[in-house]
Amino acid sequence: MPDAAGKLTVAILALPESTPSTLYGMHEVLESAGRDWGYVVAGSPGESKISPCIVSADGAGFRAVNGLWVEPTASFETCPEPDVVAIPDLLLGPDEDLAGRHAAEHAWLSQRRAAGAVFATACTGAFVLAEAGLLDGCDVTTHWGYCDAMAERYPNVRVHPNRALVISGEGQRFIMAGGGTSWHDLALFLIGRYVGAEEAMRVARLHLLEWHHVGQQPFAALTRTRQARDAVIARCQEWIAQHYDEDSPVSAMAKLSGLAERSFKRRFAQATGMSPLEYVHSLRLEETKLLLETTDLPVEDVAYKVGYEDGSFFSRLFRRKVGLTPAQYRKRFRALRQALERDHEAVNV
Repeated sequence: MPDAAGKLTVAILALPESTPSTLYGMHEVLESAGRDWGYVVAGSPGESKISPCIVSADGAGFRAVNGLWVEPTASFETCPEPDVVAIPDLLLGPDEDLAGRHAAEHAWLSQRRAAGAVFATACTGAFVLAEAGLLDGCDVTTHWGYCDAMAERYPNVRVHPNRALVISGEGQRFIMAGGGTSWHDLALFLIGRYVGAEEAMRVARLHLLEWHHVGQQPFAALTRTRQARDAVIARCQEWIAQHYDEDSPVSAMAKLSGLAERSFKRRFAQATGMSPLEYVHSLRLEETKLLLETTDLPVEDVAYKVGYEDGSFFSRLFRRKVGLTPAQYRKRFRALRQALERDHEAVNV
């Protein structure tokens, strides 16, 4: 949380594979919160509400993978304790393995998690957290072209290629943006969450940033299904992505697979890392989050719409998995999304 002076400390992790444009772009956008609006409209700058610093293990400058020079402002030892750790996207191929890299960074990230930090990743930056084991059991997103690789390499995470922004984990402490310029969403979300929706809108206006409410689904469809190694299970996943709200979805998938239900469940778990029922719950709850963020539907109607007839069971499940009640989740995350989308529409009229 912000310090006594009202400033939020954000450590932006710099790695040799980091994309400098996102690294420095995120630094500039975050630091502009509270500072630049007054300068532009009244000629008098305000005080920044966010204190970002670019941090690396040793704090030494280095040449990034694209040849540009990166100059960190702090090392792990000299960086102030961050409220948020941000990880920009990495320049690496979908088949490039991070195993064996960044041991010092993984240790530092684990320490920051124990200290209560929030984590925010842009695009392929999510791979750093996944490789460190911090995303096990979490809903995640990354660039649409890398979602299959994420699902295959880290079977203990639940990948959502259709969403441009995913908030997940205990206490909703993991915030992940999808591909390309969706890091804009990430920066605006952090500003809105910790400084306020009005300031997030001002920053969006100043930098002409667009809120990517459409998501990644049109592009994610271009990639192969996330479990292509098992064609039978892949077909079931494709089906359940469109029919998760139907009655008895596990039995329906088993019938579609042509396998005995017991064999289907075992094979599904081997392919995805979770039982078919857990997988259905994951899809339903992710759709629930989207409906809570974007509609006025009563919670009971949201439950029914995603496939739950028992509203009490739905509310208990949501709280157990998300760490908040549906009403608390809506209160925390809906206002910001609405404000940013309204502002984007107004600017583009």
